[in-house]
Amino acid sequence: MADGKKLIAENRKARFDYFIEDTFECGIALEGTEVKSVKNGNISFPDSFAEIINNEVWVKNLHISEYSFSSVFNHDPDRPKKLLLHKEEIKRLIRKVDTKGYTLIPIDFYLKNGRVKVSLGLCKGKKQFDKRASIKDRDIKRDIAREFSKGLRG
Repeated sequence: MADGKKLIAENRKARFDYFIEDTFECGIALEGTEVKSVKNGNISFPDSFAEIINNEVWVKNLHISEYSFSSVFNHDPDRPKKLLLHKEEIKRLIRKVDTKGYTLIPIDFYLKNGRVKVSLGLCKGKKQFDKRASIKDRDIKRDIAREFSKGLRG
């Protein structure tokens, strides 16, 4: 990818269940074995979310599996992880999250210049009919692409 980025994991469920209004690039405070495990891709976050506690952003329900080559001094896989943001960004997030219906969801994890980063999305939940519309749009785009490629092949 461009800019020295390498995608580790993406939350496709979040893109289906939520409208993503805004995204923020965050650092994440990890322990040594957690970094190695994330770089291996041993991460699971389909139901994870972030919340703001005492002007700090914490991500919950994020599971980073234990690193298989470490010693007995391994990390807790389900501990809450602190996200690193600027103070002004946190204040802006507090104002927006206090609005009814908005939540913070991790969209994807990636490496940027050797550091683990999180793309945090300010999201609003979709209703059932919005999800059906998303499925319909995806099917239409797939059919158009299929017809286009069929026309190219002859």
